[in-house]
Order: sequence, then structure tokens, then C-alpha cells
Amino acid sequence: MTFEREKQHISASQILQALADAVPIKLNQCTITGVLDINRLFDPAEKFATAGLVFKQCDDRKVVTFSQSIVFDKCVFEENAVFCGPWSAADSVTVEFKDDCIFNSSTFKGQAPFRNTIFCGTAGFDGCRFDSIVTFKDAVFDKAAKFRTVIFNGFCMFSNVVFSASARFTNSHFAKGVNFSEARFHSNTDFNGVYSSSRAVPNCDSILFARHLYGDDESFWRFVKQSAQEAGYYHLAGEWFYKERCARLWHKMRGRTHSDTLRPFKKFTRMLWSLRLLPELIFGRLLFGYGERPVRILVASAIIIVLCAFFYSRSGLLLWHGQPAEQSFPQGLYFSTITFTTLGYGDLHPAADGYCRLVAMIEAIAGASLMALFVVCLAKRFSRG
Repeated sequence: MTFEREKQHISASQILQALADAVPIKLNQCTITGVLDINRLFDPAEKFATAGLVFKQCDDRKVVTFSQSIVFDKCVFEENAVFCGPWSAADSVTVEFKDDCIFNSSTFKGQAPFRNTIFCGTAGFDGCRFDSIVTFKDAVFDKAAKFRTVIFNGFCMFSNVVFSASARFTNSHFAKGVNFSEARFHSNTDFNGVYSSSRAVPNCDSILFARHLYGDDESFWRFVKQSAQEAGYYHLAGEWFYKERCARLWHKMRGRTHSDTLRPFKKFTRMLWSLRLLPELIFGRLLFGYGERPVRILVASAIIIVLCAFFYSRSGLLLWHGQPAEQSFPQGLYFSTITFTTLGYGDLHPAADGYCRLVAMIEAIAGASLMALFVVCLAKRFSRG
């Protein structure tokens, strides 16, 4: 028997009893009055019939399992909707939804803690509005997690959450900040169009994207980059811009499809096609760091100068006013430095025979290019705002 209602006012006690009876719940455009607190099921004073309630005690924690499908479509929760332990002991209760749990287009006017909750089926929160604090800390999503076009008017917490399947946050709005620290995304992610209207920069310490080599984290880094820019944290914005561009490069090189699912010919074709991106990989990412790694340019410049200095130190490669110059590393380092910087005093010049002139030309081109890159990199980092 399904607990099914439409366009009615329903008390939270009725919902809790339906959950305890393990009957499917299907509500459409209903208003839930009272506090929907899962902890009330264990309060003897509430006098709920809990004979059909499935739960087990694990040390100091109760694990409550709901095997029925649950659908709250366009419903309004007038007070708190609590699916975890009380605030004083939030980890004392773990709620497990075995089937799909859908809250699409619903409004939560009170707090909505889903801490430690396990969603074994699809978790649907598309189009929801959370007017107060909402937390999914330590929650586990075994299947698709859908948070598209959601409005989080209160602070939102997704720290230490595990997304085993796809996680969609498309066009959602975090009005007062969000915490994604230590969250783990093991499959496809989508943060396109996500934005924050507050000055709070999203917390994303130790976040993990298992498919980062396929560019799945690109839209997330774009979201946090834009939030940091609007808040005035330009250094953080630069770091996340670098990660966004790296993710974009991996996406262009490998695509969204895992290579293990491709046929050998398709793998070979993709590998050949990705060769066109080698210049961006070498110069844009590894050397230039997309303008966020100026130290790499200095290190590359020093390496080129020193290697060329060893080359010029060989006998007979440098001339001093037409005569062979002194063979020494300081002499070679001096000529290598003025060649790299395209200064050229004219006192030393390469010999006509051998490869010395070719090396000098290549070093001069590399020096002019790297110095220009360094200037652009500094201008980019210190002219934000």
C-alpha cells in the first residue's frame, strides 16, 4: 500500500509513520507541517508504531534502513527536516535509503541535515530550495546525485561526501557559501553554470576527482575560480584558473570517454589526434603554467644558460677578436648569458665552423621567447583586479 497524497497539508508525524511502516511514499505539491525528525521514531513519548522499522545498533550509532521508494515532488517542508542524529550527536544516527529518494522542486524552509546519510538509489534534489542550513557531510551517494538548479539560501556543507556515480550541480546557486573539503567524486561531475553570490570562497581542500585525467573537474574549478575573483582573492583565483586549464587540456586530449571502453583503432586515432596539443602541453602547461608559474620560466632559463655554457667551454668554439678565446666554464657562462639575453657585447663571438653558431642562434631565440613569457606571466599575476 502506497502512502500517496496530492495538494494536501500533511503532518510530519504521518510521514514518519509511513517511513516506519516501510510503505512507498509519493507526495505531490503537499505541505508538510511540523518537525520531520527521524529521531522522533526512537522517542517512546511519541508512541510511533515501529514494529516494521528496520534498524541496527552499531556501537554508539543506529543505522536506520528505509527500503521503500520515496518521492516528495514540489512539496514544502515548513520546519526542519532531519535525517540524521540530533545536532548535539549528529553521528549517532545513519539513515540509509535503499531505493530512489526524490525531493525534486521541493522547498525546505527550515534546516535540512542529511549528515551520514547513505543514498543507495538515485538522490534527486533538482529544483529544490533550501532556505536555511543544509548539510550532507559524510553522506554517500551510490548512484546519481542530482542537484541541478538548486538554490541554497543558507550555508551548505558537502565535506567528506562520496559521490560514487555522477554528480550534477548544473546552474545551482550557493548564496552563503559551500564546503566541499575532502569530497570525493568517482565519476562524471557537472558544475556548469554554478555560481555563488556571497563573498565566501568555496572550501575545496583535499578534494578528489577520480577522473581528473579526463577533465571532469573543469567546471568545478571554473566555479571556484569565479567565486574567488568576485571575492577579491586573486591569488586563489589564479591557482584555480591553472587547474581549470589543465582539466580543459586533459579533456581535449582524452575526451570524456574512458579509453578502456574504446576499440583499439579508436584509441590509436585519439592518440594521434592528441599530438596536435603537444605544444600547449609543453609550453602552455609545463613551461608557462598558463601564466601562473613564473618560477618555471626562470628555472628553464637557468638550465638553458648552464647547458649552453658547458657547450661553449669546449676549445675552439669561441673567438676573442678573431683569436681562440680562453677555454673555461666562466668564459662559456659569460657568453651564454649575453647570448640568451640577446645583449651581445661583441667581444666574444662563435666560431664559423662546427655547430656553435647554430647553438647560439637557438639559445638567442629561446632567450627572447622565455623573457617575453616571463614578462607576460608577471603582468598577468600582478595586474588582476
